Amino acid sequence: MRVLLAQNSLYYPSHGGGDKSNRLLMEALAARGHDARVVARVEQFGREAHEKYLDDLRSRGVSGTVTTEGVHLRLLGVDVLTVTLNSQFRAAFAEQVTAFGPDVIITSTDDPAQLLFEIALRSPRARVVHLVRATIAVPFGPDSSSPSVARTGMLRQADAVVGVSEYVARYVREHGKMDAVHVPISLMDREEPAMLGNPGNRFVTLVNPCAVKGISIFASLAARMPEVAFAAVPTWGTNALDYAELRRHANITIIPPSDKIDDILRQTRVLLVPSLWAEARSRIVVEAMARGVPVIASDIGGIPEAKLGVEYLISVNPISTYEPAVDEHMVPVAKVPPQNIAPWQEALERLIRDETHYRHVSLQSREAALGYIASLSVEPFERILARVIAAPKRGAATPKPPALSPERQRLLALRLRQKSAESGWFAGPTKGKPVLLCFPHAGAGTVHYRGWREALSGIALCPIRLPGRETRIKEPPIDDMGTLVKMLAPEIEQHVQAPFAFFGHSMGAGIAFEIARELRRRGAAMPAALFVSAARAPQWRLGYQPPPEPEDAELVEQLARLGAISQEVLRLALPVLRADTRLYRNYVYQPENPLPVFLRAYGGEQDDSVPRQDIEAWREQADGAFRIRIFRGGHFYLQENPAAFLSALHADLDQAGVVGPR
Repeated sequence: MRVLLAQNSLYYPSHGGGDKSNRLLMEALAARGHDARVVARVEQFGREAHEKYLDDLRSRGVSGTVTTEGVHLRLLGVDVLTVTLNSQFRAAFAEQVTAFGPDVIITSTDDPAQLLFEIALRSPRARVVHLVRATIAVPFGPDSSSPSVARTGMLRQADAVVGVSEYVARYVREHGKMDAVHVPISLMDREEPAMLGNPGNRFVTLVNPCAVKGISIFASLAARMPEVAFAAVPTWGTNALDYAELRRHANITIIPPSDKIDDILRQTRVLLVPSLWAEARSRIVVEAMARGVPVIASDIGGIPEAKLGVEYLISVNPISTYEPAVDEHMVPVAKVPPQNIAPWQEALERLIRDETHYRHVSLQSREAALGYIASLSVEPFERILARVIAAPKRGAATPKPPALSPERQRLLALRLRQKSAESGWFAGPTKGKPVLLCFPHAGAGTVHYRGWREALSGIALCPIRLPGRETRIKEPPIDDMGTLVKMLAPEIEQHVQAPFAFFGHSMGAGIAFEIARELRRRGAAMPAALFVSAARAPQWRLGYQPPPEPEDAELVEQLARLGAISQEVLRLALPVLRADTRLYRNYVYQPENPLPVFLRAYGGEQDDSVPRQDIEAWREQADGAFRIRIFRGGHFYLQENPAAFLSALHADLDQAGVVGPR
């Protein structure tokens, strides 16, 4: 049979457990004589990423053929197209569906928005088999971070749904109301793994330190056990706040990820898997155990299945809710509940202090894992593919709703923009304590202010959520400064209780400044203080002639150079970024009297885009106390050097009389 895998990530080399499992599954199908093909992608598209990928392949002794889309490889019988040059990945995948004519298209939860799944359904003859490798990524049930009735309905059109564990299959049956089965789809390497477990190994290791993977437990253990060496291996979930937490602990070493798991496990004395979400199964648990590395893991989701009856499963208080926001990696922001660290510390201390016990658990783990691995086969999954090919095709293309007329589009946009401010604009309290309203940089939501609340005691932190992002994702973004100011200023006048202050970074500085002037024009209460960050003084735009708008690729490159987030994340947020940058690019300053507020201008010492003299020029806009502060770092110094920045901000809020001393 002809089998096509839709891989919304890198297929080779593969770092994540799901990616590696997909690769081994396709190789096993090819070894059984099937025509196997994969369409995969790099994280960032473009010539630079393309050349970097070719260099990476050459370093591994792998040669590929360059195509107009990217790089074609032949790996252990599998044809692989890695799209590196074409930013229209969905279109590239659709072309391969047409060219290859598969009998079966395999999709998975690495495509949570189901963009590739939707294309697969449109194939007139190919059956669609969907692999569920993470319940957080399905659009239904208590584990889901983004429930959707529409996407659930689409998923029911799959010809088969296969879970990575019995827990996952049962979850899909119960909460998705669709047939789902568990068969082995997380195959292992053919060669018997080396014995690496050793009480003399250096580290207690966590892979992918982030909120859902239990970084709070990991960091607490490091703090309680300063004499123990810990290691963190950042992968897809580790964000800037996680890195900051890791660097707070002198006994945590950050080591780079590797597609060769032995590189990590040969340094590992004990592997921690303290997941706080319902882990589907956790491939690394079995891989570590097969090498004799003891694993202490959460008793949650499918992890007990992966532990194969070996001791050290510990109960946790699981994540049950998520913020209406994503982080810089577009990962949902979890609300992490408090945890009981004592049983984790007790288990870890026993393993690292009792060598006899360690060796017993090591051998027991290896024996159980090798026995499980020996039982694995691709044949049960192969039988599912044969069965769906023999049955009538279930899925059909989801009909698209008729296009709205321009008049109805304008009416819809107007109605969306007139929604209550209480449910839209303000992502924090607007009354009670003194309020700090924070205005975002281009493309940003409210998640960037998540770590500020503790440092800014005595302040009600209230990020501004602009249309087109997070809980307002369905609203059209605003691309005109005048329109935004006229809409938002009355909402602030109506809902925000004095005293309050404004903070704006980059584009947000311009918005904060113009809204302060609009409040003055309206005779409304003014902010007690205005903090402008990483932005040129507005008079620079007097008589300003906006330049032509850049192409998408140029815009993404310009923003990526500022150092906020990767080009790939920027591409995903391109509609909002396009609107935001148009808003700020076309903003023209009109002279008015200076503002009678306490004004502070902040900047980064290494920010080439906003030199010190442009920050100094804000002095002309102040009819009150003025001062500048320059911090170590670039355009996003406040993420690079958060402690110094937040301390200075709190001191300036105190000096402005907005909040009393801590």
